[in-house]
Amino acid sequence: MRSMPVCTVAGFQPADFRGFKVYEISGTSYPALVYGRRDVYKIVLTTGNMRICYGDQVFDMDDTFLFFGNPYIPYSVEHHSAEQQGFACLFTEAFIDSRERKDSLLNSALFRYDGTPVVPVSREQAAFVTTLYQTMISAYDGDYNRKDEMLRNCIDLIMHEALRILPQVVQQEKNAAGRITYLFLEMLERQFPIGSVGEALKLRNPADYAASLSVHVNYLNRSVKEITGKPISVHIAERVVAEAKALLLHSNWSVADIAYGLGFEYPSYFNNYFKRVSGHTPNTFRKAQGKV
Repeated sequence: MRSMPVCTVAGFQPADFRGFKVYEISGTSYPALVYGRRDVYKIVLTTGNMRICYGDQVFDMDDTFLFFGNPYIPYSVEHHSAEQQGFACLFTEAFIDSRERKDSLLNSALFRYDGTPVVPVSREQAAFVTTLYQTMISAYDGDYNRKDEMLRNCIDLIMHEALRILPQVVQQEKNAAGRITYLFLEMLERQFPIGSVGEALKLRNPADYAASLSVHVNYLNRSVKEITGKPISVHIAERVVAEAKALLLHSNWSVADIAYGLGFEYPSYFNNYFKRVSGHTPNTFRKAQGKV
């Protein structure tokens, strides 16, 4: 992986504007990103030769594309070419202020756990998105009193352009097992992130999901395993523990609060569950990351 770049960062300020940052990427190299969770969403338009590892997916790219990074899904980028050009914007959930807009973002095929975070673009499409980034940079550096809304609208336009380009392969899946698997994974992901202890998970086991999808649990489990290679219980456990790790690392919630937020009746149940899946207790995991 390559070293830290010399790059031009347009519009960058030491203090982020209400959880938002936009800049131009320009230089002879670019930093290798550490595989891990971030605290911000990221949308990048770039041209280059690189490998992107996103969750359990791997994308080898050697062209111009858009990348959509979800802070709840670990990812890394390995650059194979020295030259790197493009634009990037980073923003927090707080910046996407309305509940409707936030739900749309989290459930988008671009940001979902089972979605498609990499979207190849043509020269014409890249030119359109470049215009949107240039608009954001100009607004970011300006004194327009409603620039926050202008920036959000540009983010929406970039997402809509990507969704227009993106083949809706999953949604058009004709195979019944593929379709019910897609619905299960979408329903699973919709439960996250956990915003407060009072927003405990509603669906906790395979039977809950089967009931919500109006199918027999055996049929749902068989379909999901056929398509993904893993039974429902493993998907649920992996996603619950992934959220638990994120909360342990990036929140000041107590282990008990995390347990209740994830739908466990008692913290001891959560401790045993977390250790069975991850091999560590919640406190041990948090201490190992220096987060105590």
